[in-house]
Amino acid sequence: MSRTVDGSAHTSAPVLAAYRYCETVTGQQARNFAYGIRLLPTDKRQAMSALYAFSRRVDDIGDGSLDADAKQARLEEARAVLGRVRDGAVAEDDTDPVAVALSDAARRFPIPLGGLDELIDGVLMDVRGETYERWEDLAQYCRCVAGAIGRLSLGIFGTMTPAGPGRAEADRAPEYADTLGLALQLTNILRDLREDAANGRTYLPSDDLAKFGCAEGFSGPVPPAGSDFTGLVLFEVKRARGLFAEGYRLLPMLDRRSGACVAAMAGIYRRLLERIAADPEAVLRGRVSLPGREKAYVALRGLTGFDARLAARGRV
Repeated sequence: MSRTVDGSAHTSAPVLAAYRYCETVTGQQARNFAYGIRLLPTDKRQAMSALYAFSRRVDDIGDGSLDADAKQARLEEARAVLGRVRDGAVAEDDTDPVAVALSDAARRFPIPLGGLDELIDGVLMDVRGETYERWEDLAQYCRCVAGAIGRLSLGIFGTMTPAGPGRAEADRAPEYADTLGLALQLTNILRDLREDAANGRTYLPSDDLAKFGCAEGFSGPVPPAGSDFTGLVLFEVKRARGLFAEGYRLLPMLDRRSGACVAAMAGIYRRLLERIAADPEAVLRGRVSLPGREKAYVALRGLTGFDARLAARGRV
């Protein structure tokens, strides 16, 4: 990125092409995410697309068909790309458009790139097939794969830090962004319960599974015999609701369009959570989702600032 004589930003053609590639990846692969970032001004939308495209690359390695050793090698290659971005060693004509876009975004915004190292660490936990005994263990995984994305995004959004008593609260913005990421990830885990089980992955804490008689896992469209599957889901829904309530405290700290972006993305997942709560066994029958018109409504509601006002009063 260079500057024109009047001090405004000028983005070169190779960098613009790299951003277009990342925006295409985002639009095709992340419908829920895309609903939110389309509400941002161009520079922030581009930067968020670069973050997503790199994150998608890492996730795809973890979800791919390679063996564990090959996945670990590929993840370390992604970490090496991140190292080049961090060192400012990616040229505008580099053949990797994601690296070009992410490098430009990191020059424009104070993005804490270490969060992408955390994402890689989290995906490595998947590759190793780690399971989680307690919520505290699962929360650490969720912080790597989702909370870190919240903190990375905050570097692009920026925060409003008023003087006086509100300053201390504003300093907690990264904590709230992290917590909102945990809420989204726990919702994802509930939504994908059967799909993950079919792929040999169990995320919910083994303590919780045992408590509700679900230790044998989820292999079909009906709950394990003798289990309290509904009780398990509602227990995790309650936990997720608490995380959403805490994470929504971030909204009043963001400018209008950044707040709208976060409210749209979080609102879609919050509604998805409530749909799961209304019919817990639906997650065993298929993928629970929201229709496009409902997602559009949530995005519009975020743009009006309605959720931010509710959050400021502690009512979201």
